[in-house]
Amino acid sequence: MGVFVFKLCTVINVIWCDFVSKDESENEAKTKFVIPLKAENVMATEVAIIKESASVKKAAEIMAQEGISAIIVTVKGKAKGIVTERDILKRIVAEDKNARQTKVKEIMSSPLVTIEPSTDLEEAARLMFEKKMKNLPVAHGNRLIGLINLQDICLIQPEILRLLREKMETPKNLQKVLRYYIT
Repeated sequence: MGVFVFKLCTVINVIWCDFVSKDESENEAKTKFVIPLKAENVMATEVAIIKESASVKKAAEIMAQEGISAIIVTVKGKAKGIVTERDILKRIVAEDKNARQTKVKEIMSSPLVTIEPSTDLEEAARLMFEKKMKNLPVAHGNRLIGLINLQDICLIQPEILRLLREKMETPKNLQKVLRYYIT
């Protein structure tokens, strides 16, 4: 009979697992192995979506109601883009456009950059740094199944982001989030 002992390791993005077993003479034997954290371990599985023909006002209302910072834009039921709070500020408010008349397809970021659920959390964070993204959709094949937010990674695995900050220049739009969560 054996017992698993799980330990979250914050130095790297893995869960250490010790399997402790006893043989016939009651001698303990430990086997260590590592389980890497994946996108599917931290993603939000309830993702707000909106049709490309909807108004930016409607998107903002949904985002405010749900307390979210991004919404996925669909075309014929397929995820094709993303609209974030920043998109609304830069492309509607700053340009003094009418949110009721402007369609989300006019301001969405597209094509949609996605990762697979099996992607290592470190790789997801690296992609977010490279693409200057705070939200990263997770898809299995062509089907959207979740969304990872930079804040989720900061809370769960801040060491990944510390290491990335040392190796890469921190994109300006990510600096505030990182300062807040990582000292």
